[in-house]
Amino acid sequence: MALIPNRAAFFDVDNTLVRGSTLYFLGRGMYQRGFFTKADISRFVVANLRFRMTGVEKQDVIERYQKAATDFVGGHKVEDILKLGEEIYDEYVSPKLWQGTYKIAHEHLNKGEDVWLVTAAPQDMANIIAQRLGFTGALGSKVIVRDGIYTGELDGKILHGGEKAAAITTLAHERGYYLPECFSYSDSHNDLPLLNAVGNPSAINPDAILRIKALAEGWPIHDFRRVRVLNQILGPAVSRLAAMMAWLMPRKRR
Repeated sequence: MALIPNRAAFFDVDNTLVRGSTLYFLGRGMYQRGFFTKADISRFVVANLRFRMTGVEKQDVIERYQKAATDFVGGHKVEDILKLGEEIYDEYVSPKLWQGTYKIAHEHLNKGEDVWLVTAAPQDMANIIAQRLGFTGALGSKVIVRDGIYTGELDGKILHGGEKAAAITTLAHERGYYLPECFSYSDSHNDLPLLNAVGNPSAINPDAILRIKALAEGWPIHDFRRVRVLNQILGPAVSRLAAMMAWLMPRKRR
């Protein structure tokens, strides 16, 4: 009888596993299929951009994103959205996969370690991606369902920032994972709670703030983006800044 592994790897999705926004792909596919109007998609895109571009986790920005992210599925049957999700995966998500990230994930699976997606995108869409890629499972934002129809209301909080760390901590208790030996991967400094929640964090396609943090802490950095000229130019300067920060900031105890 196989033993349940005590280690797992947790992957952010947008720009870590997939180039772009999974939620945007879903919204685009729904719009093209007549689920809602241009005005609806415009409100969602604006909220999505504000949410991703803000440098801090402003509650009002998060709340607007939450509303935009759940309103457009409200009133639709779960079975219809699940069927659409499969089509969206084939049409938009699959061609946008970062193959380097996919390879890292399967290296964990080959070692007998579980692999979980952790994303602010809807739970059902996250499940589809995890199932298609052969991963263990997914943690995503949940929408309340009544009589097989999405109400458009969140079931709990959007899985963002500290909520991701809380979610994997709960999962670790349920599954017996030992977080100091687990792994996490993200592109965004907003996921620092997720990265700091495990013993082996890594940055994939990192934003500027996360790159500096990763260099200062000695975390592995994987960059699969094609356009690296700017990174090559700024790399030495960023490295010097990270080294300076490492001297000025007290190192956390291991």
